[in-house]
Amino acid sequence: MKDRPSPDYHVTIHDMPTGERPRERLQNYGPEALSTAELMAILLRTGSRGENVLTLATRLLVEFGGLAGLGRATFSELSAIKGVGQAKAAQLKAGLEIGRRLLIAAPDERPQISSPADAANLLMLEMGHLEQEHLRVLLLDTKNRVLASPTIYKGNVNTSVIRIAELFREAIRHNSTSVIVAHNHPSGDPAPSPEDVRVTRQISEAGNLLDIDVLDHLIIGQGRYVSLRERGLGFG
Repeated sequence: MKDRPSPDYHVTIHDMPTGERPRERLQNYGPEALSTAELMAILLRTGSRGENVLTLATRLLVEFGGLAGLGRATFSELSAIKGVGQAKAAQLKAGLEIGRRLLIAAPDERPQISSPADAANLLMLEMGHLEQEHLRVLLLDTKNRVLASPTIYKGNVNTSVIRIAELFREAIRHNSTSVIVAHNHPSGDPAPSPEDVRVTRQISEAGNLLDIDVLDHLIIGQGRYVSLRERGLGFG
C-alpha cells in the first residue's frame, strides 16, 4: 500500500501525467487548445515554493483581472508578487508585448466573433472572478473582428448610472459598426435581473439611433454566461 502524501505535499507539473502538462499539450494539440493559464505557465517555466507554475499563472490572472490587467501592470507591480520576481516579470512582460505587437502588425488576425460563446470565451477568464461589477464593450468591425474591448464602468451596472454617450464613445472613436456589451455578476450566478433587461433595452435603443448594431449583452458568471439576445430579453 502506497504511503499517502504528507500534508505539506504540493503537486508539481512533473507530478501530472505527461500528456496533461502544458508544454506537452501544446506540442500534441497546438497552442489554441491551451487555456490562458496554461500558456502563461509555459512562459513562466517554473512555480515557486509550495505552488506549481500552473497555480501561479492562475493566481496572477485572478489578482490582475485577466490578461488585460496583466498588460496594464508595471514591471515593479509584477515582480513584487509572491513567487514572481524580476525574471518571471520580464518573461511575462516580453510575452505580452509580443502579443500586442502582433495585433498591430496583423490586424486580420484579430479574434472574430461568430457566436455568443466566442465573445464569452474571450471575456470569461478575465471577468468571471472580479469582486465588483465591470461593464465592458467588445468593439467590432464590419467582419465582426474585435478592435478593442474597453472597460466602461466599474461598480453597479444600472440605468441610473450608465450614460449612453459614454458607453458608445469608444465605438464611435474606433469606427466600430457593432458592439457586444458584457458585464459580470460577482456572485458567480449569471442569471439576468429585471435591471439587466432594462439596461439592455436602453443600450439597444441608443445603438439604433447611432446606427451601431448592439449584437448582444452577455452576463458573465464563474464559468458560465447568459446571452440576453439568445433569451430574447431587452432586444426588440
